[in-house]
Order: sequence, then structure tokens, then C-alpha cells
Amino acid sequence: MSTNAYIKYLTQQLVEYFNLTKKERKEKRRHRKEDKNTGVSHWFGIVPFALSMFVRKKIKKRKQMS
Repeated sequence: MSTNAYIKYLTQQLVEYFNLTKKERKEKRRHRKEDKNTGVSHWFGIVPFALSMFVRKKIKKRKQMS
């Protein structure tokens, strides 16, 4: 991508952003936040989450047996 094309793209994005009302910008920002993956699953997938659930279940069973 050439420098001129990149500058043109950035300018278009800025103009689109500034043409939105404040309410529309807040709504767009809120949607982006909702769509983001949070926590460990974002970096390592579902495996760490599954392991933590497994460990918690084991600990809970041990406490019930005592």
C-alpha cells in the first residue's frame, strides 16, 4: 500500500468518525467492547478455562468427602 493510499484511507476514516453524532460514537464503542474476548481465553483459548473448571470440581469433591 502506497503512502498516499494509506493517508487517503486514514482521512476517510477520520471524516467518517467525526461525522457521527456523539451518541452513535458511544454506541459503536460499546459494541466493540462487547465483542472483545476477555480474560485468559483471549490469549490461550478455552483450554486454561477447562482446566480451571476441572481443578475446582476436584477441590469441591475433596471438601465434600472430608
